[in-house]
Amino acid sequence: MVQLQRKVILTGYRACGKSAVGRLLARRLGVAFLDMDKEIEAREGTTISEMVAAHGWPYFRQREAALLAELVGRDRLVVATGGGAIMHQGVWLRLMATGLVVWLTADPATICKRLAADSASPGQRPSLTGASILAEVEAVLGERLPLYLQGSHLAVDTAGHTPEEIVARIEAALAARQRDS
Repeated sequence: MVQLQRKVILTGYRACGKSAVGRLLARRLGVAFLDMDKEIEAREGTTISEMVAAHGWPYFRQREAALLAELVGRDRLVVATGGGAIMHQGVWLRLMATGLVVWLTADPATICKRLAADSASPGQRPSLTGASILAEVEAVLGERLPLYLQGSHLAVDTAGHTPEEIVARIEAALAARQRDS
């Protein structure tokens, strides 16, 4: 069994499995799990949709950046970031130095299928662009792709794979890092 000394940070677009994989990975590693979106909602006492409606996206992004900065100093933790957390490059690069950043990927069609199947999704996150779901996914993924590529140590395609299979890939990467260090 892998012993996690630092942290694992899961990044990627919505519906790529960050929360499901993160919970399972944390359980397998025997460490804490933190879902950033849920943590921000708990601290603010409101949903992200309500926060954005009342204060706008910049307000939410400020809360997100502040929480990322807090996480730089924490260890023995699995973190599921929000899909846009990667945009906070100043703090992101510091966070990258403190653990393994895993980019969970999926193609736009898979993401749209998962979003459509999740009845809670529309109420959890407001649209970023006002476009159709597929157009938004393609546009935002295109915009963030260079950040995900630069800001992660490992990419894992989640399309067609179970959370257990994805966790096994991450555990193998952690074990290899431990052997190499």
